[in-house]
Amino acid sequence: MRTATLGPAQRAEALAGMAEGELDVLVVGGGVVGAGTALDAVTRGLSTGLIEARDWASGTSSRSSKLIHGGLRYLEMLDFALVREALKERGLLLERLAPHLVKPVPFLYPLQHKGWERLYAGSGVALYDAMSMARGHGRGLPVHRHLTRHRALRVAPALKKDALVGALQYYDAQVDDARFVAALVRTAVSYGAKAANRARVNGFLREGERVVGARVTDVETGGEYEIRAKQVVNATGVWTDDTQGMVGERGQFHVRASKGIHLVVPKDRIHSTTGLILRTEKSVLFVIPWGRHWIIGTTDTDWDLDKAHPAASSADIDYLLEHVNSVLAVPLTRDDVEGVYAGLRPLLAGESDATSKLSREHTVAHPAPGLVVVAGGKYTTYRVMAKDAVDEAVHGLDQRVADCVTEDIPLIGADGYRAMWNARARLAARTGLHVVRVEHLLNRFGVLAEEVLDLIAADPSLGAPLKAADDYLRAEVVYAASHEGARHLDDVLTRRTRISIETFDRGTRSAREAAELMAPVLGWDKDQIEREVEHYQKRVEAERESQRQPDDLTADAARLGAPDIVAGR
Repeated sequence: MRTATLGPAQRAEALAGMAEGELDVLVVGGGVVGAGTALDAVTRGLSTGLIEARDWASGTSSRSSKLIHGGLRYLEMLDFALVREALKERGLLLERLAPHLVKPVPFLYPLQHKGWERLYAGSGVALYDAMSMARGHGRGLPVHRHLTRHRALRVAPALKKDALVGALQYYDAQVDDARFVAALVRTAVSYGAKAANRARVNGFLREGERVVGARVTDVETGGEYEIRAKQVVNATGVWTDDTQGMVGERGQFHVRASKGIHLVVPKDRIHSTTGLILRTEKSVLFVIPWGRHWIIGTTDTDWDLDKAHPAASSADIDYLLEHVNSVLAVPLTRDDVEGVYAGLRPLLAGESDATSKLSREHTVAHPAPGLVVVAGGKYTTYRVMAKDAVDEAVHGLDQRVADCVTEDIPLIGADGYRAMWNARARLAARTGLHVVRVEHLLNRFGVLAEEVLDLIAADPSLGAPLKAADDYLRAEVVYAASHEGARHLDDVLTRRTRISIETFDRGTRSAREAAELMAPVLGWDKDQIEREVEHYQKRVEAERESQRQPDDLTADAARLGAPDIVAGR
């Protein structure tokens, strides 16, 4: 079993190792595209480094709708190439690359007009299924079906009877986006890449016109590094223009941020066995099954304020509640909302004033010798973006380089997953855990669940659930710090787990227990534990305050009331 550990020692070794010699490729940005680019480069035999200023996936890649989808609504725009590409990637992820992390999810589309709408929407969904099957990447999902109003209400009793005249049901897929990125990084490291989070680029190294590396600060220790590379790939998403500004070159394109917010409510607040997809006047609204919860989203509005901590305003929350309540027999209220999160889509600017009409396609450019920029795109097609970025970088390397092989590189935890899933009852009997706990671990770690179970075998107290977030075992918190690169409490409660959006207290009641579990792994003293807990509580307070504000400007100001934390400060 190929594995890789992203613990404190490995991070320090990676930073030192990147500064020792010249890399073939240095990737800046630890979201899904950057992590995918590092995996693509290293599996072509290139010496590869990956750095991220904050935590893995801490930007857009942990704040998405958590869907892996072909983009059904792009069919309406007649963008067949984009849909075909995304459907192929969806199939690869479901069947080969990450079956432990990417799962089918059903959606119900309520019809509101008799006759023509069923024909129109049904034709689109039929084409969607046909395009998926055409290249053999749709075998993992059932085909769509037409439902009468009576049948639709049996599937989704939460709907108002007068909200539909019938329905269509089709399948897409979903993923825990932040966990997926952590798995990508670990997979790249397992093939020899060097990776470090909390490592911020302060500027680029130049020799004449050529970019030859980056000046990097270890945000945790204050250490400074010069990392040299034959090619640097800027994969910083909504920060693309900012990063590009460090080179002093005019960018060949610009990236514009569009804010999307999501609400999380308990499963029992919406009585349905299927997700929902609803049309709004601007876009579409999803109600997505998420374990013991529903995710409701999203909005699509221009954002030009703080990129690190986009804030959801009261108006955003009201917008989503109003639209979802238009079809629910029992309306949701603010009191039903467990969690709220906001993310920024990196859209290629210049095509339309409306962000919902900006391109979801990606662009790769070589604005200066030694520097490649990749931007735009969507989560589902990260692997294609990564391939195109490395193909562009290869043009600047004076050597023969193999073609992309990531179509055939399963993510860490995938190999043997189905066999272990079939044996989950035996695994539960051997470990003494309930089979539901074993299934939870397998769907988060794949076969690497064995490493979590090893922690429990060594310390049985880690087999208990967290007191205030009992979906998660104490061992998962320890593992996040020892194996998955978590450096701070926020990393664990917000990204390695989803406690920050899955509990009404937003994780504040779990903060101290989690910090005390992380402390021995990360070498924290009592003062650092207190700082971590206090910072997390202030972050939650700032987010709650921002969500009471009437607009983006006041929400942004409220959210910035909680600064980022660094070790020992």
